[in-house]
Amino acid sequence: MNDRQHKTEGRDAELSRWERIGPIVTLLLLSPVIGEVMSGATRLSYIVVLIPEIMVWGCGALLIREIVRRWGGGWTSLLLLGFGLAIAEEFIIQQTSIAPLPWLGDRPAYGRVLGVNWPYFLFMLGYEAIWIALVPVQITELLFPARRNDPWLRTRSLWIALAVFLFGSFIAWFAWTQQARPNAFHVPVYHPPWVTVTAGAVAILSLAATAYAVRGMDRDRFERPVPAPWVVALGAIVLGLPWYALMGLVFAPGVQIAVWIPMLAAAAWAGGIFLLVRRWSRSAGWRDLHRWAICFGALMVCMIGGFLGAGSWPRMDILAKAVFNLLAVAGMICLAVRIRKRTAE
Repeated sequence: MNDRQHKTEGRDAELSRWERIGPIVTLLLLSPVIGEVMSGATRLSYIVVLIPEIMVWGCGALLIREIVRRWGGGWTSLLLLGFGLAIAEEFIIQQTSIAPLPWLGDRPAYGRVLGVNWPYFLFMLGYEAIWIALVPVQITELLFPARRNDPWLRTRSLWIALAVFLFGSFIAWFAWTQQARPNAFHVPVYHPPWVTVTAGAVAILSLAATAYAVRGMDRDRFERPVPAPWVVALGAIVLGLPWYALMGLVFAPGVQIAVWIPMLAAAAWAGGIFLLVRRWSRSAGWRDLHRWAICFGALMVCMIGGFLGAGSWPRMDILAKAVFNLLAVAGMICLAVRIRKRTAE
């Protein structure tokens, strides 16, 4: 055990029970609630699937955050490990990006090349890394600022979280690939080529190694102007919503555009956003209210984007999503007020 972990466990002994477990419980819930419920991917009519989602997404985000903090890394390392979690979901756990998409019926999926649904995969790679990992971690740390830089798990708890993640991943794999696909969507069970799954595993290991190598790149601060928080929030919305164009291509019939064109454009768009946010966040003027603003903007993106596919939903699910979204906005406003108060003290 390193000195950092010794010091953290020493401080843990001085904390109340809620101060110790509050950040953990909050992140376990926020990750699937933001990524799945707020977007409408998990709706009220089958909200029971939130349980395995907490096991996979919640524990996955918690493990990523724990690893990055023990490394002393920043949000770039967290994002890279979020990409790894997304690849694990898309290539190994539920295999949605490599199996034929069951929602299209007999229509061939746009951009399916070499056994990969490329536009769908690229959308999910960005979505799951940001809305499952990065945004929930940032919001949780804003709720518990005193423990922002500390590891939250002791060694035994870390192994328990890993075991729950692996068990939840098995449940998610079995429920989707062996039950939902053949029984609910009436498509055959898909057996992915071992080469594809191996490529996914290699990509995950490569992302983990890169995340460790760049763990110090977010530490430096520079004297440069930073936009007002409302500009950051609006920018997150304006820059985030076009990402849903990838999903539009997947479900739009008869798309004739060469697949490399939207893939290259989306990758360039994402790269530009990364560089912009990195420039903002490395400014000496970047504060908690800016972090709140970018999370609020990102949250608005997933909530607005989730309504794009709501035309066929039951009315109950649409109303429930609207209520959940309004509650989330109210909660974020309360958090902004709380941040303003503590920065004014």
